[in-house]
Amino acid sequence: MGGWGNLGSPPQKGVTVYAMSPNRQRPLAGTLNAAFFNTFRRSRNQVLYVVPPLVIAYASMEWAVNRNAYLNSKQGRAEFGDEM
Repeated sequence: MGGWGNLGSPPQKGVTVYAMSPNRQRPLAGTLNAAFFNTFRRSRNQVLYVVPPLVIAYASMEWAVNRNAYLNSKQGRAEFGDEM
């Protein structure tokens, strides 16, 4: 056995290592352009899944708030006071 890390196995053959200089890489090339158009495309495809439930939830809350305000008003208590 040899020194540290040398287990006595034969050296590997045929291992190819590729490297590129960091000066040649452009990791953020076109990021803003692609991000804008991809976000628009993905949002456009999801609108029908998101907007109708939000509209229904908003309309329900608006009705409930108005109904609660009416039931707690003088007219609502006069109309439904004996039922509550």
